[in-house]
Amino acid sequence: MDPLTHALSGALLVRAATRRSRQTIPPAHQQLSPALPLRLKIATGFVAAAFPDIDFALRLIDTIVYLNWHQGPTHSLILLPLWAWLLAQCLAQLFRPYAWRLFFIPACLGLAIHIAGDLITSYGLMLFAPLSTERYSFPLVFVIDPWFSLIIIAGLVASWLYPHQRATAVAALTGLSIYVFFLSTLHHQAIAVAQYYVKAHALHSAIVSVLPQPLSPFHWKLIVRHNGNYHVARVHLRKTAPLSGHESAADLWPWRKIAAAYRPVTKNAWTDYHQFGDDPHRRDVIRDAWNAPAFESFRAFSAFPVLERVEENDRRLCYWFYDLRFEFPPLPPSFRYGICRQEGETGWRMQRQRGLFYID
Repeated sequence: MDPLTHALSGALLVRAATRRSRQTIPPAHQQLSPALPLRLKIATGFVAAAFPDIDFALRLIDTIVYLNWHQGPTHSLILLPLWAWLLAQCLAQLFRPYAWRLFFIPACLGLAIHIAGDLITSYGLMLFAPLSTERYSFPLVFVIDPWFSLIIIAGLVASWLYPHQRATAVAALTGLSIYVFFLSTLHHQAIAVAQYYVKAHALHSAIVSVLPQPLSPFHWKLIVRHNGNYHVARVHLRKTAPLSGHESAADLWPWRKIAAAYRPVTKNAWTDYHQFGDDPHRRDVIRDAWNAPAFESFRAFSAFPVLERVEENDRRLCYWFYDLRFEFPPLPPSFRYGICRQEGETGWRMQRQRGLFYID
């Protein structure tokens, strides 16, 4: 989920959870802290829901370090109380005389909805770090979903127009839940399409994965893994006809070019990808390079790795890989890494190829 949507969702949840804003200043002889105003509760939810993505700072160390630890400890349910306590302490210092305990619950709510939002994307997060680095994901929504964001924004706008009515925020959260349920039905439909393909082609012991895609909730990527190979289809679950003949892909705007790649279920074309390339004579050599210790960090990151190309010249030999999760035609894949060997060297080194986006 994009950072702004995360932050706004935290503000919305805190508003929905707050019955009424009361601010009572106690007499001077009492040691009680004044009640936290509604605006500060909402601000706390906003900040807390943005906080877990502070792990973006790992990019300053190295991109592959970031890729392996993004949505890691800062997205952990086990560590959530710790992060909420730290945020509450910082906010209490910033907004005196309010006690840190008043910020703690709004911070917990903001962190929790951030974790929930990332859990339904395809990246995967370490829910039980530091006890476990295993990633969990229920891929229902693409990382940028305009409908998801608009529901949240509409709820916040309505809450601003009717500040004494938390029902508007509750209604927006209810609408968001209904939208997620709708996405889950599309997820099941996409799985059914992939399972039909598996059955029709007798792909025994195949593993089916479906991933939400950009621009529409009806766009899905179907990945069937079988014997080290991938069968991939990009489908539009509601489209009944492909791009019309008078519209060539070259004439389309960039977003329409992406949308054109998602075909009707009845007319989709499955594409085969070989993890180690199409040349059967080189697969063993490429597999050995893939298993080199220098490539361990990329192997840990990639869920659906596939060979992009072989680069071979007088100076070096490189096998370049990417992850099918981050490939969206007609754009070049993101996070491309190569295992390379210079002329005269016997050891392998990992290298990164910069991509189209700043995160690459």
